[in-house]
This record gives sequence, C-alpha cells and structure tokens, in this order.
Amino acid sequence: MTPARLDATFSALADPTRRAILARLAQGEASVMELAEPFAMSQPAISKHLKVLERAGLISRGRDAQRRPCRLEAEPLRDASGWIERYREFWEASFDALDGVLEDLKKTARKSKRTKETP
Repeated sequence: MTPARLDATFSALADPTRRAILARLAQGEASVMELAEPFAMSQPAISKHLKVLERAGLISRGRDAQRRPCRLEAEPLRDASGWIERYREFWEASFDALDGVLEDLKKTARKSKRTKETP
C-alpha cells in the first residue's frame, strides 16, 4: 500500500458517517437512497461521502438498470489493518518487556523485605 492510499483510507475512516456507511455495506450492497435512510442529511451530502469513500477505494459503484448499487471494497481496509498490526506487535513486545521489568522489581522488593526482616 502506498502512503497516499493509506492516507486516503484513514482520512475516509475519520468521519463517523462514512464509517457507518461502510458498516452498512459490510452487510451487502445498497443504493444511495438505502444508504441515506438512517441519516438526517440530504442525498447530495451522502453522495459527497460516497465520493470520498470511492476515491479511497473503499467502495465501488455498479450499474443495475436504473439502480447504482454501492459495494464495499475490503482491500484498503485489509491494508490499513496490516499497517496497524505492525504497531500492535510493537506494543505487545514493549508490554512484554515492561512485564519482565516489573517482575524483576517485585523479586528485588521481596528479597529486600526478607533481608530487612531477618535479624
């Protein structure tokens, strides 16, 4: 994934309306009207959100007679998830190292306490 594509994906995901649209499309394709139903905004406003999602490669639009269904395109989400996964692995390794340091400190504290208690 290119940095520009990753930027476009995260930018598109930054808006709660666009995330809700993607959640709806994860259930199956839908028309613009169907996607607009749960929102208190105009169809042109929804269309702007769809254009952002389309430019980011997160959705595609087809043609079925008069209907233009939108479909979720999962590849950019998979790429973003892979990018995030590398950082999750980093933080897990960091937390594991911190656990080791804390365990060493506990052992040292226990030894110190035993030494002080022994006359």
